[in-house]
Amino acid sequence: MADDKTKDAPATDAGRDRSPDTSPRRAGRGRRVLRILATVIILACAFVAAALVWQFYVTAPWTRDGRVRVQVASVAPQVSGQITELRVDDNQPVRKGDVLYVIDPFDFEVSVTSAEAEVENREADLQVKRTQAARREALTTLSTSVEEKQQYAGTAKIAEAALASAKAQLSQAKINLQRTQVRSPVNGRVTNLLLRTGDYATTGTVNIAVIDTDSFWIDGYFEETKMAHIHVGDPVSAELLGYDPLIRGTVESITLGISTANAAASTQGLPNVDPVYTWVRLAQRVPVRIRIEAVPDGITLVAGMTATVSVGEPGRHREDWLARLRGRFSGATAPTP
Repeated sequence: MADDKTKDAPATDAGRDRSPDTSPRRAGRGRRVLRILATVIILACAFVAAALVWQFYVTAPWTRDGRVRVQVASVAPQVSGQITELRVDDNQPVRKGDVLYVIDPFDFEVSVTSAEAEVENREADLQVKRTQAARREALTTLSTSVEEKQQYAGTAKIAEAALASAKAQLSQAKINLQRTQVRSPVNGRVTNLLLRTGDYATTGTVNIAVIDTDSFWIDGYFEETKMAHIHVGDPVSAELLGYDPLIRGTVESITLGISTANAAASTQGLPNVDPVYTWVRLAQRVPVRIRIEAVPDGITLVAGMTATVSVGEPGRHREDWLARLRGRFSGATAPTP
């Protein structure tokens, strides 16, 4: 009996030594499960964040494709002649009505003098014809005939018409003399001045350009996927490349048409439709005109400058995106833009 107890003792001790081996294995399995679960959660969060970022990038009404635009007044003389005086320099600011250059006025001064003399001549002739017609009208039919009275009255009418024509020619001669001084039609700045004294100015031929500094605006070229969030009157912020301050404005209008390559007809008059790769769809760009309302100090607008344009209150769409992101993670309903 003693030997049996002695034999059973080592077996019991061995069982006690092997039983604790299962706890480290369970702990290791638990840690692996937690690591896998954490990895899955991180991947899911990254996927959701990437989806929201992509949605924000595609649909948020902003674009880097913005351009500063301006109206340019193309000045052409209304009379021809040699330029005797150039009163502006390149890039010089001018006000509306300032003289840009002067055309030789001699020929036009002569025309005014000649027209004034013609008016005086016609006035004297009209006075004589009216006197003659009045004298004949006062006579009885015994001294003159009805036909003669009508002839003198008609001659006086012709003299009146000749005087009116002479006055019109005088007015034209005076306005042509004024037009020898070519003036700026807008407030702005002379640009790309190639004119010089001695050049010949031809009627209707543009020879000087003035940038209208009161007409600056911004064109934002937005992808069509973002047009649902753009409306006339929406506030706009624009950041020029190279400047930190933002330019404030509003959406003034939205273009209702853009050109399409398939609108042209082929040589046979049939529609010329280009092949389209259905797996590649590029969003069209729609021009949106933005009225500038406030330009920060230190910013000089130059036509053609690049701008990043955002429609809506600054940061509004970014805040909405962050709210949607928090709502996805917390299970709450995110606000709609």
